Amino acid sequence: MSETKNLSPVERIKTKSDGLRGSLKESLDEPITGALYDDDQTLIKFHGLYQQDDRDRREERSSKKLEWLYSYMVRLRLPGGFLLPKQWEGLHEIADQYSTGVIKVTTRQTLQLHGIIKSHIKPSLQQFDLLKLDAIAACGDVNRNVICSAHPKQSALHETIFAYADKISSLALPKTNAYYEIWLDKEKIGSSETEKDPLYQDRYLPRKFKIAIAIPPNNDSDIFANDIGLIAIIKNNQLIGFNIAAGGGLSSTHGNTNTYARLATMLGFVATEEQLLKAVYEIITIQRDYGNRGDRKLARLKYTMDTMGVDAFKKELAIRCGFELAEAAPYEFTERKDYYGWHQNHEGKWYYTLFIENGRITDTETTQLKTACYEVAKTGKANYRFTCNQNLILADILPEHKASIEAILVQYGVITHTDDASAIRKNSMACVAFNTCPLALAEAQRYLPTLITKIEPILAKYKLLSEEITIRMTGCPNGCGRSPLAEIGLIGTAYGYYNLHIGGDRNGERLNKEYKQHLNETEILAALDDLFSNYAKARNPAETFGDFVIRLNLV
Repeated sequence: MSETKNLSPVERIKTKSDGLRGSLKESLDEPITGALYDDDQTLIKFHGLYQQDDRDRREERSSKKLEWLYSYMVRLRLPGGFLLPKQWEGLHEIADQYSTGVIKVTTRQTLQLHGIIKSHIKPSLQQFDLLKLDAIAACGDVNRNVICSAHPKQSALHETIFAYADKISSLALPKTNAYYEIWLDKEKIGSSETEKDPLYQDRYLPRKFKIAIAIPPNNDSDIFANDIGLIAIIKNNQLIGFNIAAGGGLSSTHGNTNTYARLATMLGFVATEEQLLKAVYEIITIQRDYGNRGDRKLARLKYTMDTMGVDAFKKELAIRCGFELAEAAPYEFTERKDYYGWHQNHEGKWYYTLFIENGRITDTETTQLKTACYEVAKTGKANYRFTCNQNLILADILPEHKASIEAILVQYGVITHTDDASAIRKNSMACVAFNTCPLALAEAQRYLPTLITKIEPILAKYKLLSEEITIRMTGCPNGCGRSPLAEIGLIGTAYGYYNLHIGGDRNGERLNKEYKQHLNETEILAALDDLFSNYAKARNPAETFGDFVIRLNLV
C-alpha cells in the first residue's frame, strides 16, 4: 500500500478539504488580491481551473511593487471531445466576454480559456452550465478528460466506441457536490462526512490520471502515453472487446534520473462492457492504494507499476476484478494522424478537419478561424469534434449542407490555411508554456510556428517537404505536448534552449531518445540540417525519419 507517513503537502490539503470545498468561497470573496489562498490554489484544479499569471509582466509589476497579474484558466470536461453548434456559439460568446478571446483546443481533446479574472470565474462557469457543460475533474488528482479516436470515418462502429468515453468519464467522476455549491450556488447537500466516494475516498489519487481509446489502424489518441490505453478490437464489423494497456506517462524532471517517460504495458483483453468498466475502475483503485503519496514526481501509475512489478500488478488487478484478463487480441497501428480536409463516413455524412496550429482558435490577418467557426455554428448544420492533435473537425454534415459550410470556410480563408500548411507543420504540436504556464522553462506554442518556418526551407533543400515528420515541443519536461513520442522532440531547458530528442516512430509505439542537449535555435537548425541531409541520402524506400534514426543508431 502507499506510504501514509511523510505525505506531501498536497495530500494533506486534499484530505482536510471537506470534499474539495476548502476555503474557496472565502478566497473568491477576498477583494484585495487577484489570487486565491494557498491551499485553494491546489483545490481549484479539481474544479477544472488553474491559477496563473502573466509571466511576461512579472518583472515589470514586481519593479512597481504591484501584485502579479493573476488570472485563471478553465478547462472543460468533454469526453471524446464533442460540442453541439449551440454550445459552440455560447462558448464563443463566453470567450469574448470573460477570457482573452482565444479558444484553445488541448491535447486531451477538450477546450480551455485563459485570462479569466477571479471575479469572472463564477459567471463563466454559470454560463457554461446553461450550455450543459462543466469543468468537473478536468484537472487535479483524478481521472481527467477521457479521449477517443476523433474521426467518425475511422469505423462504422465509431459512435459505439466513442460512447465509452462518456461511460468511463461518468464512472470516474468524484462524488462531491462542491462544484455545484461553489460555482453554481446550489444548496449545500453534503460534506466529507456524508458524501461517500468509494473510488476516491477522501484522498483522491496520488497524481493526475489519463485514459485514452483508440480505433486501429489509427493511433491518433496516443494511447501508450496514458495511464490506461484502450484499443478497440473489431472483427467482421463487430466490436468484440478491448485490449487494455496501463502505466503510460511522458513527464520527467531535468536532472532527476528517477523520473522517466514510459509507454503503457499491454495487460490483456476484455470482451464485455461490464468487464471493461470493472477493469478500468480497479486499475484506478490500485493506483489510489499503492501510488506514491510522498513524492509527487514519482506518483504517476507508471511508477506504481514499476515498483510493484507488472506480474504483481496483474495479479492484484485480477483479485480486485474477480477475473483475469484474456491474452491481448491482435491489432495493428499503421498511422497516427488527423484526416485534414473533407472526408465522408459510412452514413454519407461529411467532415472537414481544420488545421489549428497548436490548438489556438483565433483570427489573424490572413485567416479568420474563430469567426468561421462561429458562423458555421450559427447555421446549426455542423457539430464540433476535437482531435487529440489539437485540431477541429466540423462534423456530421449532411450532403445537402456541405456546400454552404464550404462557402463559409472559403470566405474566411480556412481551406487555404489548411491546404497550404506543410506536412511537418500539420504534424506539429506544442504545449501552452509561456506566458501563462508556471512550470515553463522555455517557449513552446508561441515559438514552434516560427521555428517550423525556418525548418521548412531545410526540408525543401533536401526534397523532404512532403514527408510527414512529427515534431513536438514542450516548454519543460512534463510532456503536455507529448514530445517524447515524436520523431523530433524539443524539450525546454531554459529560455531559448532545448534538448533535442529524435527516433520516435510514426505510430506512437516507440519513445524518442535524447540526441543533443541545451541547444539554441542556431544549433537546433544546424543539427536538423545535418540529420535531414543524411536522411535524404541514406534512407531506404518509404523509411520514416524516426526509423532511419534508429537503423543508423544515431541515438
